[in-house]
Amino acid sequence: MTAAPERACQASGGVRPTGVERRLGAEELIVTKTDLQGRITYANDTFLRISALVEEETLGRPHNIIRHPQMPRGLYSCLWSTIAAGEEMFAYVKNLATDGAHYWVLAHVTPSITPDGKPCGYHSNRRSPSRSALPVVEQLYARMLRAERGLPANEAARAGVQVLEEALAEAGTTYSGWIWSLEEEGAS
Repeated sequence: MTAAPERACQASGGVRPTGVERRLGAEELIVTKTDLQGRITYANDTFLRISALVEEETLGRPHNIIRHPQMPRGLYSCLWSTIAAGEEMFAYVKNLATDGAHYWVLAHVTPSITPDGKPCGYHSNRRSPSRSALPVVEQLYARMLRAERGLPANEAARAGVQVLEEALAEAGTTYSGWIWSLEEEGAS
């Protein structure tokens, strides 16, 4: 299933969430690749289908065309600083398809490296997250969003990061440790 081209063009800001949720199948994987600026250079069929996109309208577009308004800027700030430093990151992400549906993923984002060791882009695999983790994740993300509300973008990101760091310090863990503890709880 592909979206009409006008839907793909709306994705950068004109799409309103409908409240309809899509779910990845247990065996499905979303795969995308981007350049260093976050422009999509590859998208698999699962990504296109679940995001209601067509390949011709997707390649070359910024990956944030699927950014859901209920995702805190602070999380993306952490993500970008982590991968820009050459490290991998796992993150729970709520995305917005171009038809207004949303879907949750557990994303694994890594830098792509040339044979001579230089970063040339990013690679992300996403799978279905533990359903039992989502209420906990949504609660933390809502706290981050409240701290970010009404602030300019850079200040909002810093405020969200601060809430995230405080929550993780309270829990005595890192973001990765928190992610995996939630995934393990959901598996048991």
